[in-house]
Amino acid sequence: MSTKVEELPEQGEIVIATVTKIMDHGAYVSLDEYDGLQGFLHVSEIAPGWIRSVGRYVKEGEKKVLLVKKVRLERTDIDLSLKQVSTDQKKKKLLEVKRHEKGSTLIKKVQEKAKLSTGDIEKLEDALYSKYDSIYDAFMDIARNGISVIEELKVPKKAVSALEEISSKMKLPSVEIRGVLEISNKMSDGVEIIKNTLLDVMKEENGKNIQITYLGAPKYRLAITAQDFKLAEKIMKPVLEGIQHTIEKKKGTFKFTREESKKIRES
Repeated sequence: MSTKVEELPEQGEIVIATVTKIMDHGAYVSLDEYDGLQGFLHVSEIAPGWIRSVGRYVKEGEKKVLLVKKVRLERTDIDLSLKQVSTDQKKKKLLEVKRHEKGSTLIKKVQEKAKLSTGDIEKLEDALYSKYDSIYDAFMDIARNGISVIEELKVPKKAVSALEEISSKMKLPSVEIRGVLEISNKMSDGVEIIKNTLLDVMKEENGKNIQITYLGAPKYRLAITAQDFKLAEKIMKPVLEGIQHTIEKKKGTFKFTREESKKIRES
């Protein structure tokens, strides 16, 4: 698969464009992903309602996420819309561009480290695209699961060690879900019961995904870190069930209150 984009965008496509000229009736833009191909953003497609000044909404040199409304092949005219782009579409497009830029930087590092020719890099990219949607996704998979994930691909041998080394230095994105445990036990050895219960949980999970912090009796903060929220929830469920079962079996009380989840690093 080639990294080169098609000559013209498709109707309905979300694109990144740079504003090049402001007019009373709209703005001319150049499409960043299409070698600066020119498009036009009519004033009626900038924002809802009547617009007194186009310059209040778009400025020369500014980058915008736009929707391709119409492509006239015979004249290579491209009509665009800003107001029809949703917040989710904008976020998704900006993330896509960010990952593409990161992928380009990473592949350049591989080229420099392994001293690969332009032809070698093209072969490497074609091999990675045969399995992944983006170069960045390939590096992320290698970083998480090791170089063996691309064993079946026809990757030039001199590129493999460079790929492995550069991927190993990547900071993987992660998320954290957490909440407050309220556990108590009024038996004579209640403190030891609680302590051993929490220690057993840490041992079972090897402590790599779980952090338990003492907040002051009877409260403890439980935090689970994972590469995504789905996996974090999968880890947390049996942990909570295990703590609750052990505490209540030994005549103690259990309560868990969720706190706000968060991303540790953006991907």
